[in-house]
Amino acid sequence: MVNSQVAGSVAPPPRSCAGCGGKIADRFLLFSMERYWHTRCLRCSCCHAQLGDIGTSCYSKGGMILCRSDYIRLFGHSGACNACGQSIPANEMVMRAQGNVYHLKCFTCATCRNRLVPGDRFHYVNGTIFCEHDRPGAGLLNGHLPSLQTNPVLPDQKVC
Repeated sequence: MVNSQVAGSVAPPPRSCAGCGGKIADRFLLFSMERYWHTRCLRCSCCHAQLGDIGTSCYSKGGMILCRSDYIRLFGHSGACNACGQSIPANEMVMRAQGNVYHLKCFTCATCRNRLVPGDRFHYVNGTIFCEHDRPGAGLLNGHLPSLQTNPVLPDQKVC
């Protein structure tokens, strides 16, 4: 949550900005994540938008400060695993497919239940993940079905 505070007639002790470390002498300051910020210093870690200018909320996960749209883009609408529905901790690596996020342990083939790891190829069909060997239509000899798009599995190591 981002709170704007206006300096009153009684001057509070000077505060230091969590972003730049400088003294905050501005008329307005922001208080977010238990720290004070210059309005120009509280920025989204991805798009660098000034968070005080774009709303009253910000999100923090994995050591990043994010605007709402970047949080949703990176962690999904709920911050939960698409397979099991449980929350994904901020420090946990994730796997992605078609805009959905998964715990590493939950990113498995729907048929054989083998876990897919970085470098494996997979198919995403109607919201379901299949390994290369179990993809629907793989057993057809004449190839009556069009080939499915393959996607490399990449870990979420660099998010922006």
